[in-house]
Amino acid sequence: MENIRNFSIIAHIDHGKSTLADRFLEITNTIPKEKLTEQHLDRMELERERGITIKLAPVSMNWRRYKLNLIDTPGHVDFSYEVFRSLSCVEGAILLVDATKGVEAQTLSNLLLAKEQNLKIIPVINKIDLPNALIEEVKEQLISSLGFNENEIYQVSAKLGTGVEKLLTDVSEKIPAPAGDPTSPLKALVFDSFFDSFKGVIAYVRVFGGKLAVGDKIKFLGTGEEAEVVSLGFFSPELVEKESLAAGEIGWIATGLKAFASSSGREEVQKVKVGDTIAHLNTDAQPLPGYKEYKPMVFAGLFPVEAVDFPRLKEALEKLKLNDAALIFEPESFPALGFGMRAGFLGPLHMEIVQERLEREFDLALVVSSPTVRYKVIKTGGQETVVSNPGALPESTVIKKIFEPWVKGTIISNKKYLGGILELVNARKARVTNIEYFVDKVKISCALPLREIIFQFYDQMKTVSSGYASFDYEFKDYEPVEAVKLEILVAKQSVDALSQIVPKEKAYQVGKALVEKLKEAIPRQQFEVSLQAAIGGKIIAAARIPPFRKDVTAKLYGGDRTRKDKLLQKQRAGKRRMKMVGRVEIPQEAFLAALKL
Repeated sequence: MENIRNFSIIAHIDHGKSTLADRFLEITNTIPKEKLTEQHLDRMELERERGITIKLAPVSMNWRRYKLNLIDTPGHVDFSYEVFRSLSCVEGAILLVDATKGVEAQTLSNLLLAKEQNLKIIPVINKIDLPNALIEEVKEQLISSLGFNENEIYQVSAKLGTGVEKLLTDVSEKIPAPAGDPTSPLKALVFDSFFDSFKGVIAYVRVFGGKLAVGDKIKFLGTGEEAEVVSLGFFSPELVEKESLAAGEIGWIATGLKAFASSSGREEVQKVKVGDTIAHLNTDAQPLPGYKEYKPMVFAGLFPVEAVDFPRLKEALEKLKLNDAALIFEPESFPALGFGMRAGFLGPLHMEIVQERLEREFDLALVVSSPTVRYKVIKTGGQETVVSNPGALPESTVIKKIFEPWVKGTIISNKKYLGGILELVNARKARVTNIEYFVDKVKISCALPLREIIFQFYDQMKTVSSGYASFDYEFKDYEPVEAVKLEILVAKQSVDALSQIVPKEKAYQVGKALVEKLKEAIPRQQFEVSLQAAIGGKIIAAARIPPFRKDVTAKLYGGDRTRKDKLLQKQRAGKRRMKMVGRVEIPQEAFLAALKL
């Protein structure tokens, strides 16, 4: 254990984490240079296309007398849960900062996560080879705003390899060896997992005490599931088998747990949960402490285009959850869209990535509803409930008070863009709590409603700052909001799928826009169709779809006027009867048009 070193690389998005990991793999000869590809640890097609890390990636390297276990991490705020899980398994972290961009929002956020875990932090300035590198300014930011000493800051070019070998050597010396006793009872933390059709559920583990060997009988303390270790090993970064894993090591175990058909006919693969503790069977062990769950912030409905694909969607989400612990979902259904799942995500990008993974990896065609946040609703009588879909509330529900989620936001940008950024956050109902200057940058601390940042907030912030602003946020609390439940009525029938909770001042604007969208999308009938937006029984916006009109008098030639009047009167009576018994079929396209509003 004296020669084991466990560490992560943390940084803001696009500061060069994956490139630095590539150089480590090359220098340690873990991957021969001729086989090394760019972003080698980013295994997903999506990661390579977007140039960002989405999933944590562990790898074991041999360097001189040391066994180095590295976990590469994502940089976007939506994947901060991946960073937290990585930092729970290591003793040190490299804090990487781009020499052309300096300290940014996620740099601060990840640093705080590392400090919470009491890790040894090594600050590194990357991309020093670029002509627009601001090395001295960035160094001053690390000293003045983050509290590092000048002599502990490293300067490297991960792309060219400049200074990387010295960094790797010093990381081996400065990061402490892991604690733990190989002779104590087994305790291993599950920090990630995925499903393999041959080996079953494969769990990524950090062993904190004891020893794991092939053939051991184990139990998962959280779920109570029992299994036998079919095989185990380390990451190279491919799965390489070995005979055992001891305290201080990071590796994988194949549990042999596979999907099975339950009594209801559904597939179940959620037998291994991230954050669970593994112990030997027939031992009295307690779960490892301090592993927290992140709660989803953004919710949306996922519906298969073909109704017969619903079982495949559920199975795909269960398998994806093994590899994405922050994802939650539950069934929901609407007459027009059929059966689907209401899923919770950490943010808009997380939602977008999950949708693309479902479509690519599981060959599903999906309809995704517009994202919403989760509101806390106080009903008459003081009963409290939390909803992300107001259509799920019974029609008889009387809402007394509504609370919406607020977040603490941190924006870091160049000083010259301060005015434009303040205008943007003020327009988004934010409360600015502090403005702090360091070197050529400004840090804006604010609180704002979560609903205000899930629609185009990032794009608008990049626009007003010419791309030089970064944003990070975390959940703060629920605060009361003047909001109402907006109902949409088609032919005087409430459509649950289109009901939503909206701020009171925006109710008329949203209601009018919805009925106009529906007017364009719903086809004309033989009778008039009324479209209405209502709040508590009061109509605030309305539109009508005129009926088709047949010229019933075309067959008449001459004669008295009363002949035409009788036919027109008969037609009106027929349309009234049709309207009384008629049912409007709302096409899927109409729902899509409204949900994407």
